[in-house]
Amino acid sequence: MKMFTLSLFAFTLSLQSSLACTRAVYFGANKDIITARTMDWKADIQTNLWIFPQGMKRNGVAGPNSVEWTSKYGSVIASGYEVGTTDGMNEKGLVANILWLVESEYPKFEKSRPAMAVSIWGQYVLDNFSTVKEAVKALKSEPFIVVTDNVPGENRLATVHLSLSDASGDSAIFEYVKGKLVIHHDRKYQVMTNSPIFEKQLALEEYWKEIGGTTMLPGTNRSADRFARASFYINSIPKSKDPVVALASVFSVIRNVSVPYGITTPDQPNISSTRWRSVADHSRLMYFFESALTPNTFWVNLKEVDFSSKTGKVMKLDLGKDQRNVYSGNAVKDFKISEPFKFLGL
Repeated sequence: MKMFTLSLFAFTLSLQSSLACTRAVYFGANKDIITARTMDWKADIQTNLWIFPQGMKRNGVAGPNSVEWTSKYGSVIASGYEVGTTDGMNEKGLVANILWLVESEYPKFEKSRPAMAVSIWGQYVLDNFSTVKEAVKALKSEPFIVVTDNVPGENRLATVHLSLSDASGDSAIFEYVKGKLVIHHDRKYQVMTNSPIFEKQLALEEYWKEIGGTTMLPGTNRSADRFARASFYINSIPKSKDPVVALASVFSVIRNVSVPYGITTPDQPNISSTRWRSVADHSRLMYFFESALTPNTFWVNLKEVDFSSKTGKVMKLDLGKDQRNVYSGNAVKDFKISEPFKFLGL
């Protein structure tokens, strides 16, 4: 046990420079499934919400051999820097969350291989699949490679991993480790944070299960500590038959693992404030959004959105600088017809 504790300590130290984001999936009563995530970043990530209809022609924006497709499903997504999809849910209840993973190593770019930029990776999944199982089956053979480029305005590569969840409660984590795609597919994979790779996150989960969350839980902003708290609380909150109560419980968990706004850690400059949170109710097809700088939560009811390829339109909800614009209730009516943003490519 002593050696294991020392190993855990070393492992925790390795997470101190991680960017902070957390994702958790809740299993409720009446087969309710809710996925929540935080977006933690050191500066305004320039997020807006977008409605994308069916029938959009897409390109993987990765050079002459980019993957091409036409969107099968419509989706509501949260953009990053107006160059990529960071989060969202499609009309079938499939949710995609993009989180930072500094250990990501993508395949070497080869012009002869079908390719896709990491900026559109999450959108590809939302466009094409209705369930996690479908996505895993299609992607495990690696029909294309994912490639990356610098974060807008920064001199470092965008290194991320992708989590999926669906209305059945199924989950999958997609990571590129040493240039190879690694997929973890199981309903039990409810929680994901940042570093290290997911396989090592699972080892951390086993450690805290032995201790028990009612005995002690770590309280810092580090990835390892947020993982432990999210894992314990998402399975400890009541499984209420009232969807409003269930939703409130999930919000309380994702707020618990948020990083206070404006916090700075001089010796850990990459620990970042939570800028916004999203909560996706798979069963009711409702996508909730909460900015750290606005006084209330609002939502998008996907059942009221026209995703048809014939009549549906690309629409944007302008969240403003630092997501300060205030909306309330169902914000479907507040979206405005807009030209879609251009995904960042090579």
